[in-house]
Amino acid sequence: MEEENAVEVLQRYRRDRRVLLNFILSGSLIKKVVMPPGAVSLDDVDLDQVSIDYVLNCAKKGGMLDLSEAIRDYHDSTLLPHMNKSGAADEFFLVTDPVSSGSPPRREPPVVPIIMPSPILPSLATSETHDSAEDEELLSLSKSQSLNSTQVQELTVEDIEDFDDDEDLEEVDCQRYSRRVLNDASDLVLGLPSFATGIMDDDLRETAYEILLASAGASGGLILPVKEKKKEKKSRLMRKLGRSKSEHGLTQLQHTSGLVVLLETMRVQMEVSEAMDVRTRIGLLNAMVGKVGKRMDALLIPLELLCCISRSEFSDKKSYIKWQKRQLNMLEEGLVNHPAVGFGESGRKANELRVLLAKIEESEMLPSSAGELQRTECLRSLRDISIPLAERPARGDLTGEICHWADGYHLNVRLYEKLLLSVFDVLDEGKLTEEVEEILELLKSTWRILGIMETIHYTCYAWVLFRQFVLTGERGLLQHAIEQLKKIPLKEQRGPQERLHLKKLLVRVESENGVEEMTFLQSFLLPIQKWADKQLGDYHLHYTEGSTLMENVLVVAMVVRRLLSEESEMAMHSGPVTDSEQIESYVLSSTKSAYLRIIKDVEMMSDATHEHPLALLAEHTKKLLKKVATTYMPILSQRHPNAIAVSASLVHKLYGIKLKPFLDSVEHLTEDVVAVFPAADSLEQYVIEVIVSSCNEETGETYCRKLNLYKIETVSGTLVLRWVNSQLGRILSWVERAIEQERWVPVSPQQRHGSSIVEVYRIVEETVDQFFALKVPMRSGELSSLFRGIDNAFQVYARNVVNQLANKDDVVPPVPILTRYSKEGGIKALVKKELRDPRLPDVRKSTEVNVLATPTLCVQLNTLYYAISQLSKLEDSIWERWTRKKYNDKSIRRPTEENLRSSTQKETFDGSRKDINASIDRICEFTGTKIIFWDLREAFIDNLYKPTVSQSRFERVIDQLDLVLNQLCDIIVEQLRDRAVTGLLQASLGGLLRVILDGGPSRVFSLADAKLLEEDLEVLKEFFISGGDGLPRGVVENQVAGVRQVIKLHGYETRELIEDLKSASEFELHGGKSKLGADTKTLLRILCHKNDSEASQFLKKHYKIPKSAA
Repeated sequence: MEEENAVEVLQRYRRDRRVLLNFILSGSLIKKVVMPPGAVSLDDVDLDQVSIDYVLNCAKKGGMLDLSEAIRDYHDSTLLPHMNKSGAADEFFLVTDPVSSGSPPRREPPVVPIIMPSPILPSLATSETHDSAEDEELLSLSKSQSLNSTQVQELTVEDIEDFDDDEDLEEVDCQRYSRRVLNDASDLVLGLPSFATGIMDDDLRETAYEILLASAGASGGLILPVKEKKKEKKSRLMRKLGRSKSEHGLTQLQHTSGLVVLLETMRVQMEVSEAMDVRTRIGLLNAMVGKVGKRMDALLIPLELLCCISRSEFSDKKSYIKWQKRQLNMLEEGLVNHPAVGFGESGRKANELRVLLAKIEESEMLPSSAGELQRTECLRSLRDISIPLAERPARGDLTGEICHWADGYHLNVRLYEKLLLSVFDVLDEGKLTEEVEEILELLKSTWRILGIMETIHYTCYAWVLFRQFVLTGERGLLQHAIEQLKKIPLKEQRGPQERLHLKKLLVRVESENGVEEMTFLQSFLLPIQKWADKQLGDYHLHYTEGSTLMENVLVVAMVVRRLLSEESEMAMHSGPVTDSEQIESYVLSSTKSAYLRIIKDVEMMSDATHEHPLALLAEHTKKLLKKVATTYMPILSQRHPNAIAVSASLVHKLYGIKLKPFLDSVEHLTEDVVAVFPAADSLEQYVIEVIVSSCNEETGETYCRKLNLYKIETVSGTLVLRWVNSQLGRILSWVERAIEQERWVPVSPQQRHGSSIVEVYRIVEETVDQFFALKVPMRSGELSSLFRGIDNAFQVYARNVVNQLANKDDVVPPVPILTRYSKEGGIKALVKKELRDPRLPDVRKSTEVNVLATPTLCVQLNTLYYAISQLSKLEDSIWERWTRKKYNDKSIRRPTEENLRSSTQKETFDGSRKDINASIDRICEFTGTKIIFWDLREAFIDNLYKPTVSQSRFERVIDQLDLVLNQLCDIIVEQLRDRAVTGLLQASLGGLLRVILDGGPSRVFSLADAKLLEEDLEVLKEFFISGGDGLPRGVVENQVAGVRQVIKLHGYETRELIEDLKSASEFELHGGKSKLGADTKTLLRILCHKNDSEASQFLKKHYKIPKSAA
């Protein structure tokens, strides 16, 4: 009893509150009242959600009242704790259960988020009290709005009785926060023209519900709602909120008919007030009175409702006028503006119908009696005109079988769209209701009135699902939309009647290209295609992580594209022909958009980091391509195998456009070049790598050939060559400077080379370090240039060392003029021209010749050896660093690069090695010659075997030679010792031959001297062998063999020598030698030194050689 009294008090409070607000708003207390969006009069506003405090403040100030702000203020106030203004500080309210909440938290509470009102439904705020504020909020919980309207609907008094159970309150409290903030879908609009009468979405929704009731009435399911038990109403409230639990549904189905429950669910889903529902049901039932055998769905519903529903059934006149205006507009749109059947000869009646509609609307402005009379007469005339128009046969039906008032295109699809929107949960727009299958089955009953066919249904349902997905972002809806799109039959799958009907569904709409004529499928599917194209045209922005969402949107785009491709007028929307071309257009568009965003980001980053923009751009572009390869291409490559190659090629092209001006402007290696070139080359190499790895060989080569390569290595190579050439010039100047300053003093007892070579290597190694410090792309050509430059530097060094040597002719004394043995002497020399030496016999003085000392020559040899021994280390170091550099660059090696490398490696430093070795040989030879012919000239060249062999043996020279050899071996490095000693051996043997063959007129030899000469030669040989510590015996034997052959000639008789000399001339003409194995010159000189008259006479007679003066 007390519970019922509390409900009555609550109801009385609501009514009084409404009356008070209506009085304030209708009176003169408020200058101007601004209605919220979608509301025409106060009847359209839920006064339960208007803040009384806000209204009173506006009345006190005498200002304008914005009801939208008053409603917002009401909801904002419900978010705050309730204040009873009693001043008590010990009174508070708990939202949670204090028993199960546990101990209070120790940390500070988080900031309370501001709950923004939904663009569809005003925020359902939380209340902390159980008094009037709570009641106001609970009354607003069942409020909802359509997807395209902000009109607030009433909540009946019956619903208030449902709020007496705390469990229901908890469930409702959880549900109100399930509302989500909807996305912007302004660019997803049907390609249909607007209505001439200005009917809005709310009008369409309410008319669609009336059609649904008429369709249900045709099957006998239309009954008036009755009061039910209180317990059952609680579950009905949950169902109205769109989140009824299965157990509630099962309980309800056990008590009521399924169709009745479903219609009630549809009423709540379509946000139709209970009062409007009752009026419509009563009007339809009254319209069927006296129409025996006529189906309710064959009625001209707006006309019947106009006739059966009077002004007295509305709470105020404004609500009635608005309702009547909607019905009149629907009649005009359905029968005149968008008729299912053309007027033909009934065109005059259409004009009369318009006049009657206008008179009915004008009747509300007349006095009550006159107005009612005019309205009645006009309705009678309207029935006489409109019924024949609506019952004309169409699409094969009989006259009067179907009432064609709402099946004209495009009115019918707009009405059907509103019906389909009822499948979504009122409180969670991203979810389908539990009764979705039953709702769709129920909606089929409206196909007769609306002229819906299977293709139209699937298309409209796919549109509704897809648009709701865009609004909510719920991916499950996208899957449902794809299923519906795939159910839309292709042209060859449709029946002939359906194909003919769809062909006639055309509208003319304004577009960017002017007025265009669009088919039914184009009107619904083109917006979907444009939205999908826009999303996929910048998938980098909209699908940052790829995922299945992008894949599903791609499926939508492909399915819609296939459906639209069959439309005859699709030519006006020209585009890619195949799916691969469409995918390629997505790739090109999205890649370009992402690249432009990177450019903007790089510009800001460059200012902050002070890095070169092109270097940063290359780095971030490479990251972009990596993300493309890993994130997007697995999705796109299913429909375009070479999508990654397309993206990589475009990235390469776009970056190349930015890079080209920089490449054209660079002339020298700078910090910018060193920063940009490696990054640009790395990007290009990665692009090529991606293309090659993702395509087959032939396709990859095709894409690579189309690339306009940056030629970084070419430009970089030119700059590096300039740098190398300048550095090599610096090295050469340092080489010459080092040689000029060299004093040929050993660096240390352990390092017996000169300091100049150390300085040369230092500058060379510095240059090499700087070369590899250049982090720019290089080819093997730049490395070869470096090698050639260093090689040339060492060649110059070796030549400069050798150039310091004196001329060998200046060291070796002139060969004396040949004379024959004579006891008398004093005869002038008259010889043949070819046997004379043109030089004068005068010996040059030592002051005129700059002959280096033996220690200096040894240091030079050591220095050259150090130079050649360090070349291998330098060479290996350069190749190792080059290999490491190319590996780090991860460049794709050109086809001939390996061959270039191997050929370059074989030729590196060959010139310097050859020149240094030649210089060493020459210094060794010069050193030996200098020791024998310059240092030991007096003992060896001038006095050996004078006056006779027996009186001046070789032992006298050995001691001095030993001293020189010890000095030589002490200074020279061990690795060159044999070469230097070999040079001394060769010079010694040369000196010995000089003494024997060109010893001058003071030296004569007899047969007996041959043995002594052989003994001296043996002494010389053993001296250089030195018991195995010297030169190898085989080397010495080879060197001595020629001298031994000459010495043997002194052991032959004069007659034998003369005979051999005579025959030698003939043998030499045929390329041979004499019997004794000597040439004519050697035999001639042996005879000249013979102390024999026979030899003298022979030389005089045949060669005119003068006698010696000795």
